Amino acid sequence: MTERLLQYIWQFQYFNYSHLHTDEGELLQIIHPGLLNSNQGPDFNNAKIKIKTTIWAGSIELHINTSDWKNHKHSSDKNYKNVILHVVWQHDINLNLPCSTLVLEDKVPKILLAKYDELMHADSFIPCEKNIQQINSLTWQSWKERLLVERLEQRTRLILDHLQKNKSHWEETFWWLLARNFGVKLNSIAFEKIAQSVPVNILAKHKGQIHQAEALLFGQAGLLNGVFAEDYPKLLQKEYLFLKNKYKLKKVEASIVFLRMRPSNFPTVRLAQLAMLVHISHHLFATIKESSDIKSIRQLLEVTANDYWHYHYVFDETAAFKKKKLGEQMIDNLLINTVVPVLFAYGHYQGETSFKDKALQWLEEIKAEKNSITNGFTSLQVENKTAFDSQALIQLKNEYCNKKRCLDCSVGNKLIRKQ
Repeated sequence: MTERLLQYIWQFQYFNYSHLHTDEGELLQIIHPGLLNSNQGPDFNNAKIKIKTTIWAGSIELHINTSDWKNHKHSSDKNYKNVILHVVWQHDINLNLPCSTLVLEDKVPKILLAKYDELMHADSFIPCEKNIQQINSLTWQSWKERLLVERLEQRTRLILDHLQKNKSHWEETFWWLLARNFGVKLNSIAFEKIAQSVPVNILAKHKGQIHQAEALLFGQAGLLNGVFAEDYPKLLQKEYLFLKNKYKLKKVEASIVFLRMRPSNFPTVRLAQLAMLVHISHHLFATIKESSDIKSIRQLLEVTANDYWHYHYVFDETAAFKKKKLGEQMIDNLLINTVVPVLFAYGHYQGETSFKDKALQWLEEIKAEKNSITNGFTSLQVENKTAFDSQALIQLKNEYCNKKRCLDCSVGNKLIRKQ
């Protein structure tokens, strides 16, 4: 037995509540079990019970053992003065409390406990994978919606932290996060630091010349150090030294990684594509806010690095001709992990649900992500058609399945109750 399971049992009244008696043998009736309290104090507030002929209203505290009341020093805590019932799994000591005690150990169905224990000890992709196909589509749909909003709200908190750091500048915030996602996993932190070191107002002054935009980004990435043989990197190096001194740019403390990457994902290629996006766009986040459909945003992101990169993946090393165009998968990644979260956060910040609704709608128009998590759910016949689905499933796996939070999950909850 765990305290969370005991809370769950009490919250949904999953026990035999007919002919209840307190530990002193007094007749007990549960009129309302109360509301689960996630803050300091008793487990449930605003409860109502009847003992013999007297109706009591107040809080309810739950413990595995009666002695936990003493161990947790509740008697000296004013937050527990309003407790009207002490609910315990095992009654191991008489404490002469001012409230009555109810023991649940012999009143909970054994099959419920067995099912919970099975989930907690499951060693599989997800705890409930043996029974997950019992869940109907309506349950899945409503749960996915909650998971997705929860995931976007988590990201909103991070985005608002960024916003606070740059004095509520939404374009700057968007620039930081856009750069971060251009860096993909291995270079995400480094790319974000580069973006933070080159404010959007400086980029705006030099965006008209692609070589100047590249010089700022490559220079701050530390990729223009050394001696070059080709004219183009020499030009970027010269431009960067001038701009660095002009704006007193500080060195970025981050290492750029090339190892274990396909050439198309090299940070040089991604920085060149990012520079081109800066070059061709104008007030990018404002454009996104005003867009009514995601197709126009997708078209805006369909950038190709400048001509030099048609024959290069890194400086001074020629390669076979290939235009370094941002691929569909990368564009989807930017839409899912930058455009949608920032748009949702903006709607939250401004109190305008239209932006949040648009963000959710756009996720339904993007292809589902394919990774180890979504593939695992697909193998269990869980639908994964759009990014709406895949983002919800990623949240489910990371925040519920991996942490064995089955009692807080609509799927786990339903499976336990069905038993």
